[in-house]
Amino acid sequence: MLSYIEPLFRPPSEANALILQVTNGCSWNKCAFCEMYTAPQKKFHIKQLDTIKQEIELAVKHYPYTRRVFLADGDAMTLSTRRLLEILTSIRTHFPNLNRISSYCLPRNLKHKSVDELKELRELGLSLLYVGAESGDDELLEHINKGETFASTAEALHKIHDANIKSSVMILNGLGGNLFSKQHACNSAKLVSETQPNYLATLVISFPLGKKRFLDHFPSTFHLLEQNELFHELELFIEQTSLNNTIFRSDHASNYLPLKGVLGRDKLTILEQLRLAQQSPDQVKLREEWQRGL
Repeated sequence: MLSYIEPLFRPPSEANALILQVTNGCSWNKCAFCEMYTAPQKKFHIKQLDTIKQEIELAVKHYPYTRRVFLADGDAMTLSTRRLLEILTSIRTHFPNLNRISSYCLPRNLKHKSVDELKELRELGLSLLYVGAESGDDELLEHINKGETFASTAEALHKIHDANIKSSVMILNGLGGNLFSKQHACNSAKLVSETQPNYLATLVISFPLGKKRFLDHFPSTFHLLEQNELFHELELFIEQTSLNNTIFRSDHASNYLPLKGVLGRDKLTILEQLRLAQQSPDQVKLREEWQRGL
């Protein structure tokens, strides 16, 4: 079996994918809200190409009919185009039934990759990139030490689409707390409307290891949003979006109210559900706190 440096993370939609760990940890790993790669054993490093190829050869013996591969950890796209091409070529050679290769992607990792380079990767099967935008608000992005801006994220998403690769964007509901909620919702809506991602997901910010590290980045008047405030922020976000055909999901375990649909086709229906949750919570099926265990 494959040997992983744990903990290991993947998007919910990659539940049935073979996870191929080509890097360990995250090359940035400075975001105030993120606890994914803070453990000592998750210090960032790139796996040797020979090791990766050996793991591909081992994986095909156990999972010969693999149809999806997810490149872990936090940002496999930090690898050079040359290295990625070698990895993708090996994957495609060993898994003839493959129909998708995907990866997390920090916007900064595409700064020095051209559209033509991304097209080469697309031709070898890289067809979906998960971009954790978190927010479209520059002031909030600076507070959380994201290392990105509205412009840098938008540029990366446009480049992804120009290469005919699909994008899945994640926005963090509640990230701006009471002080930045409105601008977080409106500018995040502006970001996704400008870039038209194929998929859009919202997660509620949560802190299994404690809130202090995050709260230290904000003034003392800052507080995290309560359930109804989270619904109101998400309502404002959805209301402000102008999307043509984006598959929307808000069904991660962190969300109190599971939502799904296509924006804009189902925009009014989703807004009605959010308003009902605020006005008559007993009429909608909300997750209990214990069901949100992360």
